[in-house]
Amino acid sequence: MTISLNHMIVTAADNDEAARFFAAVMGLEYTGPHPQARHFVPIRVNGSLTLDFLTVAHPQGHHLAFDVDALTFDMVVDRLDAREIPYGDEPAHADNQRVDESHPLGGRGLYFSDSSGNLYELIAPSRS
Repeated sequence: MTISLNHMIVTAADNDEAARFFAAVMGLEYTGPHPQARHFVPIRVNGSLTLDFLTVAHPQGHHLAFDVDALTFDMVVDRLDAREIPYGDEPAHADNQRVDESHPLGGRGLYFSDSSGNLYELIAPSRS
C-alpha cells in the first residue's frame, strides 16, 4: 500500500495573508481562494501536496518541514533577506539570521515563522 499526504490545513489569523506570505517566500504560485471552497486558500507545494490555509479565530501554529534542493534553499534565503523576514538556525531562535550548516536531517537547515505562529523548516543538502 502506498500512502502519501495529499493536503494539509494550515490555520491562520488571515488565510489570504498567510498563503501569500508562504507562496512568496517559497517561490510558489498564489492563485487565490479555492473556487468551490472559498474558506480555503490553497498553495500547491508540488504535484502531490497542497497546503490549504484556513482562517480561524485562534490559530495554534504548526511546524511544517520541507526537503528542498540546494538551489531552492539559496533562493528562499535570498527572498527572506530581500523582504527582511527573520529566519534562524534553530526552532527556538527562528530570528537570529543564521543558517544551520550541519542540520541533523540534512546538510543545511533554517526556520522562519509567519504572523500566525506557523513555523516553517527547510532542509537541504550541503553546498557542493
